[in-house]
Amino acid sequence: MVSRRDNIGPAIVFLLLMCGGGVASWFLAAPALSEMARPDYDVTRMVFTYSTLPRLATALIAGAALALSGALFQQVLRNPLADPTTLGVSAGANLALVVTSLFIPELLGAGRDLVALIGSATAAAIVVSLGARRGFSPYSLVLSGLVLSLWCGGLAAILTYLNQRYLSSLFIWGAGSLAQQSWVIPLSLLWKLAVIAIGCAFVMRPLSLLDLGESSSTALGVRLVRLRFVVVALAVALAAFVTSAVGVIGFIGLVAPTIARLSGARRPTQLILWSPLIGAGLLFFADSILQLVAGGLGDFLPTGAVTAIFGSPLLLALLPRLKIRHRLQQSPAFNRSRRWDGSAPVIIAAAGLLVLLMVSVFLGRDVNGGWALASGEFSVDVLAIRIPRILAALASGAMLAVAGSILQRLTGNEMASPEVLGISAGATFGVAIALFAVAPGFSGQFAFAVAGAISVLFVIFVSSRRSAFAPERVLLAGIALSAMVDAVVGVLSSTGDPRAVLLMRWMSGSTYLIDGSTAAMEVALGAVLIAVSLAARRWLDILPLGPSPSAAVGIPLAKSRFALFGLAGLLTAAATLTVGPLSFIGLMGPHLAREAGLARALPQMVGAALIGGGLMVAADFVGRTIVSPYQIPAGLVSALIGAPFLMLMMRKWPAAGLSDTRLS
Repeated sequence: MVSRRDNIGPAIVFLLLMCGGGVASWFLAAPALSEMARPDYDVTRMVFTYSTLPRLATALIAGAALALSGALFQQVLRNPLADPTTLGVSAGANLALVVTSLFIPELLGAGRDLVALIGSATAAAIVVSLGARRGFSPYSLVLSGLVLSLWCGGLAAILTYLNQRYLSSLFIWGAGSLAQQSWVIPLSLLWKLAVIAIGCAFVMRPLSLLDLGESSSTALGVRLVRLRFVVVALAVALAAFVTSAVGVIGFIGLVAPTIARLSGARRPTQLILWSPLIGAGLLFFADSILQLVAGGLGDFLPTGAVTAIFGSPLLLALLPRLKIRHRLQQSPAFNRSRRWDGSAPVIIAAAGLLVLLMVSVFLGRDVNGGWALASGEFSVDVLAIRIPRILAALASGAMLAVAGSILQRLTGNEMASPEVLGISAGATFGVAIALFAVAPGFSGQFAFAVAGAISVLFVIFVSSRRSAFAPERVLLAGIALSAMVDAVVGVLSSTGDPRAVLLMRWMSGSTYLIDGSTAAMEVALGAVLIAVSLAARRWLDILPLGPSPSAAVGIPLAKSRFALFGLAGLLTAAATLTVGPLSFIGLMGPHLAREAGLARALPQMVGAALIGGGLMVAADFVGRTIVSPYQIPAGLVSALIGAPFLMLMMRKWPAAGLSDTRLS
């Protein structure tokens, strides 16, 4: 039996957050209240009554709704890493609203909530269907949600990039803006939250019985399929309503239940009661601090980005306290009869890459939009523009694929890649600092990108070292760091600085500004770094066997791991400068090489480099020709191809081949 003392900890946390937010709000409201004492206070009173107070109310209601959504997801899926952000629900709603705003804006007048619900429900259905094949394991659910979020974000970025005139105003809103001009939004959110809270009351008892296990709860009359459907629908509706009203606000649904659980809320009833209260206090506190610090810019800085800046370090701090026990099973071995000789896949990949390069160099669109070969008097000028970007895409794709191979072999995690682990986001953060603070050339940007990538690697290494690089710890640390980096970049981009446009274009992975010198430097960096990686093949063959065999043959564990992680950071930083942070090549290249039967480090890295380079060249060709005369950045094209590819692979993997994991 749980003592009432278990409620003391969550109550203290809630009171501290509310007091902190209240003090910050008092400093905000004090000037307005003093002005209201004057006889000519009409304007001040109007601003206070219809802007400041509705914003505070919206923060409380939205925070409670997101935290309740996260608590419901975590309880019904038995997954403490689930929330609207990590499951892709909020990203699905955001993409649906962007698509509707562009193509069928009349639907927004009929009902924004309905559009957001459709997007959220579609994303939730995809993620839950993938997770159901593996018993709703935390690893598979979070990975599916992360990939879907990146895919939705990439597609939304393409639409915004191609239609900046129409969609640029959605940027701050999409990042989560609580700025209000009336009481319409908080009042509409309030009654929706009240209705869903009533629905939660009816499912509280069967949710509590889930703690007994699926067999025991079924024996007591709980219909698991129906319960999951109802609870997931309630959680999706909460996230969709908030996203429709104020945009994407991340981490509240993940951090608030985690804080409630760590502060003493153990029973499902306590968790579902205290999580909304702590979530309300958390968002209220974060938004109040934002307005106090930002001053007049508070209305223009996205609150969702700020919550990620606050929430990511908090999640990293809480990560060591999440108890984890896992039983990793070996992935199903390849059918030996289907394996080719190690050189055959490499030869086929090299031949395919050569054909792809020839097509990409000489084939394109003419002025009338038809297909044409590069010939005639202007062919030299065309090739002078086309060849550098193709070479840069080739080198970047190869470097990302080799970096993914190194990370996967080092961590024993087949889902490790520069994109998923946040290393690409770290490189992005370094470039953002370079652009806004120093404005250096290519070499300076590379140095800052390397520093950012290695910093993220270091944090992941420290956070996951005690768990022996358990996939869940590594993945969660990468998610937290990626969200924090994206939030910082979002805040910088929302300032209106002209350099933000350059940063967004660079993040999209555009190659059409690559000139000959930049391409030559990229190719040189790729050749050197890949050669060093191939020279470390012995380490990469032995280290995955474990610490004892590695030490027995004389490999210095600490030094070799540090060197290989640093090498992966260098490869990622150099590639990210050209193709942006969301290409998924670092994930697809090693997997395709492994599917081709390349198991040892040397042939796998060579095959991954050829495949990764070819995929990026193909993405550049598709982006250059598919909507001619417009161009879609190669990084975004590869992301749109890579995310469905990864989800298809996850769907094909049998459940026995993945880790059986439980977190608490």
